[in-house]
Amino acid sequence: MDQLIEWATDAAGSPWVYAIVFVLTVSDAFLVVVPSETVVVALGALALATGEPELAVLVPVAAVAAIIGDNLTYLLGRTMGVTRFRWMRRPRIVAVFAWASRALGRRAAVVMLTARFVPFGRIAVNLVAGATRFRYRHFLPLSVIAGCGWSLYNALIGAAFGTWFRENPVLAVVLSIVVAISLGLLVDQVSAWVARRRLSGSEAKQS
Repeated sequence: MDQLIEWATDAAGSPWVYAIVFVLTVSDAFLVVVPSETVVVALGALALATGEPELAVLVPVAAVAAIIGDNLTYLLGRTMGVTRFRWMRRPRIVAVFAWASRALGRRAAVVMLTARFVPFGRIAVNLVAGATRFRYRHFLPLSVIAGCGWSLYNALIGAAFGTWFRENPVLAVVLSIVVAISLGLLVDQVSAWVARRRLSGSEAKQS
């Protein structure tokens, strides 16, 4: 265990850790490979438990990367749309895109701020925003708010556990990741439930 803690501390103290966070977070905006939330939460826990990395650097790096990633996804949606690739035409994906399109038209701010915390949700919303020509002068400030809030939220979850379990950094990392993933799943389920309620309500009115 001591060797694992030493390895984690050394890795978190490397200046390369910020570059890794940046690349993962930008990529995660349109490729769900390793959820960047997990990385930011884990490093937030180590920051308070071991002193490395610097939380004051981690938060802005992750925020800027999230903003850039979301804006790149918007541009991808604007240039290629949401039907070019086969996976985009799968019924379930089409349904998600349709929901994102309706939601952006009704409550863009709430949808964008919420979707940032749901890995595939943010991809769908940002792609659709670009494909439907959602005004960029509205998209940009919303993406900035969402990116900053997302970064601070995840880092602080990790930091809280890093403070509580300062003597056991590995436990702090594991628990913070579990809690962050659970909260993300909760947000996803609540968002889906609200969307279903709204859809059933609109269908009832039409009938």
